[in-house]
Amino acid sequence: MVQGFLLKYAEIGIKGKNRYKFENALCEQLRIKLSKIDGDYNVVRGQGRIYAEAAGDFDSDEVIETLKRVPGISAISPVEVVEDKSWDNVKKEAGNFIEKQYNNTDFSFKVKSKRSDKHYIYTSPEICIEMGAYLLSRFEGLKVDVHNPDVYIWVEIRDKAYIYSKVYKGAGGMPLGTAGKAMLLLSGGIDSPVAGYMISKRGVNLDAVYFHAPPYTSERAREKVVALAKQVSRYAGRIRLFTVNFTDIQMYIYEKCPHEELTIIMRRYMMRIAERLAVHNKCIGLVTGESIGQVASQTMQSLAVTNEVCSMPVYRPLIAFDKQDIVNIAEKIGTFETSIQPYEDCCTIFVAKHPVTKPEAEVIRNSEKKIEEKIEEMLKIAINTAEITEVDE
Repeated sequence: MVQGFLLKYAEIGIKGKNRYKFENALCEQLRIKLSKIDGDYNVVRGQGRIYAEAAGDFDSDEVIETLKRVPGISAISPVEVVEDKSWDNVKKEAGNFIEKQYNNTDFSFKVKSKRSDKHYIYTSPEICIEMGAYLLSRFEGLKVDVHNPDVYIWVEIRDKAYIYSKVYKGAGGMPLGTAGKAMLLLSGGIDSPVAGYMISKRGVNLDAVYFHAPPYTSERAREKVVALAKQVSRYAGRIRLFTVNFTDIQMYIYEKCPHEELTIIMRRYMMRIAERLAVHNKCIGLVTGESIGQVASQTMQSLAVTNEVCSMPVYRPLIAFDKQDIVNIAEKIGTFETSIQPYEDCCTIFVAKHPVTKPEAEVIRNSEKKIEEKIEEMLKIAINTAEITEVDE
């Protein structure tokens, strides 16, 4: 018997004639992920399934945790692959499987079956009946419960037989690389790493940009953002992080523009820089962690005024989330504890005491005329001097 992992997907299954492209992309991501942990794995496509067969020694828990972070997978099951699918052999191996998986067989169970081999000796219902009878005869303490069993025993008859009983929830979504690339505006807060994680689950590769403001923000603040990018990369794959020195631009805006408009104007210039970096690096959209009404710069009016400076789409996966919803996801993906470290980013340092919450685009444009003389050259310098860090888990 070969040990391995049965991987199920959801949305990929409705892709029709293009499904194989998504399956191939998912297989490639699985090979990349599994190559980073101990063990020798062979990733193969089956009919509506993907299998990661394992050879030699491996840590099953580590493999499962790794597979949970691969977008596109809806469920993961450790599986026994039975090459000889003759019925007597399948029965015996199912019994051996239960002996390995469960020290105590005092539980209720139900057999479930799928059969793609339509020439097999038994139909799916017959497999359930015959297997159930065999297991009852082999193990004391087992009892059948077809309505609410403690354990499901799955038997799938395909080119080979597959036996499994445990199912772990996967990340869901779509395989990385199937939906293009976007530029994430990554800060040191709770929201933007979660936004990056969520957009990557839809198959989007990520670059990221961080706005640094030394000496007003410390090197520890930058290290914090690199750590967040690394945590997001556990799901999103390799991320190219652009660190933009924003100090001179912020101080110029601070000196020339009304203080109640600082946040909006600074945000508009961040978006301009992010879009230029995105275009240069073949991204087709920007991603932010904004949520309606969370802060002054995220009211409907503020978001509209911010959007005005962008020609490419701005994706906001958290737009209708409550803060606790975002925190829950941050805790799940492991970014929360890093995000709450007390190292301020450039946004929080320059927040006005009474920021405008309902800005008018025309008013903001008029205020920006006060910095027309130097701002374009400052933008070019900020972009050309951006530092690039390749971040991977």
